[in-house]
Amino acid sequence: MTTTYDPTHPRYDDEADLRAEMERVFDLCHGCRLCFNLCPSFPTLFDFIDARDGNAGAMTPAEQDQVVDECYQCKLCYVKCPYVPPHEWALDFPRLMMRAHAVRRRQGTSVKERLTDQFLGRTDLLGRLSTMASPVVNAVTGRPGSWPRVAMEKTVGVASMRLLPPYARQRFTTWFAARRSRPGPQLPGPGGEASRAAGAAGAAGGAGSAQGSVSVFPTCFIEYMAPEIGKDLVAVYEHNGVACSLPEGTKCCGAPWLHSGNVSEFVRSAGRNVQALAGEVRRGKEVIVAQPTCAYVIRRDYPVYLEHTPLADDARLVAEHTADPAEYLMRLHRGEETELVTVFPGRESGAVPDEITYHVACHLQAQNIGLRSRDLLKVAGVKATLVQRCSGIDGTWGYRAENYDLARKVAGPLKTEIEKAGHTVVCGDCHLANGAIEQETGLRPVHPLTLMARAYGLHDGREDGR
Repeated sequence: MTTTYDPTHPRYDDEADLRAEMERVFDLCHGCRLCFNLCPSFPTLFDFIDARDGNAGAMTPAEQDQVVDECYQCKLCYVKCPYVPPHEWALDFPRLMMRAHAVRRRQGTSVKERLTDQFLGRTDLLGRLSTMASPVVNAVTGRPGSWPRVAMEKTVGVASMRLLPPYARQRFTTWFAARRSRPGPQLPGPGGEASRAAGAAGAAGGAGSAQGSVSVFPTCFIEYMAPEIGKDLVAVYEHNGVACSLPEGTKCCGAPWLHSGNVSEFVRSAGRNVQALAGEVRRGKEVIVAQPTCAYVIRRDYPVYLEHTPLADDARLVAEHTADPAEYLMRLHRGEETELVTVFPGRESGAVPDEITYHVACHLQAQNIGLRSRDLLKVAGVKATLVQRCSGIDGTWGYRAENYDLARKVAGPLKTEIEKAGHTVVCGDCHLANGAIEQETGLRPVHPLTLMARAYGLHDGREDGR
């Protein structure tokens, strides 16, 4: 038995070794049960072992596989589990589940499963094609249960009833390249005209901003589906004297490949992105990622899967200099020599409500950075009622037809708590979770940076980029 989550280890793909390691981990989980309410995997696991008088070794391979299939990589094990590395027991449930997917893929999967993996994994190809014909694509795929969606389910395995995010007409990078510079604001703190000039430099997206310089990693969601979030992010950052640029050569973070067990494709994606982002960091920029899943992958998974490659040092460097948008802004606000603009004309005009419901995304919780979006909204005078329930999407898991019914069950408590909160505005950082929230409640969540743009009076009234 090998306790390893390193894909380069000689026994990583050995099924017998994997099964022995699963038995060890499942026995520890059964004895602890702290994660009983996190995801379907754990109740299923405990029921199987309880039915065998507590003997984890008596589970069948099919039962072990069911536990694997019901894990949707929410990563909340890392928040609750007392035995994660560097504990001597080295219990890493999410990476064990990903190892199981990798071993299964090496052994061969069904044609339909391979088609689903390819369809969900090639996000950039799909995004480029879909944005070019977005009105048609959205009309064809936008109605759950329609015959085109049923055909999609039968061919590429995407649940026909799942609400899919629509594609934008214009990609975020296209907008960014074509936009015109605008005057900068009067920045907080001392400096007078110099501060104003530095703010203008930041607003223009160039070097020499007063408070910082960042490289915005768009992610597939902002690039192809929700460019309005990227626009609001840039507007808020530049309003606070932070210069924004985009890295060259980056593509999808690779999460769909990793979660489907395609380690080689994931490592290829990670290496490409790390090379581009490391150059940005060495030029003095922080990397800003506005999708929690992608940020988690860059911060936590890239260093692990690139550990034994020439890019290991670069992966750690990028991970150390990657931040969530609200996390970075709150650093400015709490800094000794930096602060946020705290004049919010949008609050006075009623463009932003006094109270909202804020969904705490699983992959934000797993990064252990605190509730920075809530803190940021508080600076603008917005009170947030927290909802900390999983949406049941988590990467691509909730889009797959075989998981749809279970995913809706997982999202049930989320729906209940949002409705109980009773606010007309729901806010969330995760585009994946926001889609599930819209499907469950009928409310279309807004991103925290969009609310901040409205509070600053920077939002131009657009609802989306469609």
